[in-house]
Amino acid sequence: MTTQRTALVIGANGGIGSEACMALRRHGWKVRALVRTAPVESAHDGVEWISGDAMHADDVLRAANGVDVIVHAVNPPGYRGWDKLVLPMLDNTIAAARTAGARIVLPSTIYNYGPDAFPRLTEDAFQHPRTRKGEIRAEMERRLKDASENGVRVLILRCGDFFGPRAGNNWLAQGLIRAGAPIKQVSYPGDYAIGHSWAYLPDVGEVLARLLDREAGLGAFESFHFGGYWLDGHAMLDAIRRITGNPRIKAGRFPWWLARVASPFNETMRELCKMRYLWRDPIRLDDTKLQAFLSSDLYTPLDEALGRALIGIGCMAATPARPALHHTA
Repeated sequence: MTTQRTALVIGANGGIGSEACMALRRHGWKVRALVRTAPVESAHDGVEWISGDAMHADDVLRAANGVDVIVHAVNPPGYRGWDKLVLPMLDNTIAAARTAGARIVLPSTIYNYGPDAFPRLTEDAFQHPRTRKGEIRAEMERRLKDASENGVRVLILRCGDFFGPRAGNNWLAQGLIRAGAPIKQVSYPGDYAIGHSWAYLPDVGEVLARLLDREAGLGAFESFHFGGYWLDGHAMLDAIRRITGNPRIKAGRFPWWLARVASPFNETMRELCKMRYLWRDPIRLDDTKLQAFLSSDLYTPLDEALGRALIGIGCMAATPARPALHHTA
């Protein structure tokens, strides 16, 4: 008889954390979720919610008792407090994983890369970040690498910019368009001719679960790149027009000048401006390794994914009068 595996998701109220919870449940895992505020009982959905703080080592250790996997999906909201919060939270997860004998899963980003690694990012590309946030991301991976050499198994899945029906902070809903309103304009942050990597959060959660199903084939320290969708601005605009059935949506520009004006007074805007270099060069995550390990059928067709995301963030009705979705990924 196979014993049910248990996963702890830290940051389960966030976009990737919530998708990881649902995907792991679909794959037969028992799921715990460590959050500051647990949802009402009717919203538990088979997840064991535990109130606690990722900054408190005792809370993390208590929640991780007896688990097989810890998904570290917690981030300070709005880029705030990274210097003070990110690394201590990760250290608490590493300590808890060592005690529990659990594998750590880190959903990661491209922030830890600099232009010397562009345009095609492989798992072994040099990490020379251009920003403090990127340096912290690179340090997170260094600490996880060190932990893997001392008995803690690690899995890292690096992704492009997240979007989805339940996403929190993300470029699609807070930069390109405005959540909660019909779309009249796409405010693209870079040159429309430059390609950019995007990751649909439900697919990220599903891929994480599929990777963990293959535990026997994973090394002590394993990293994969999630290819997702590589789109330039024209392709993104065309997809949004097609999905909404509105060819009159304008091609606009993100107001970087306004972000710069606000940056001395707003930490989120200040950090956003520092990440602008990621929109100046084509950046594509090479998922050859992931495709070989899990085979194909990793990604939802683009129009379907964007359609669900636009409905989820309130930009489109759940049953819009529009053409059938087509596979354009």
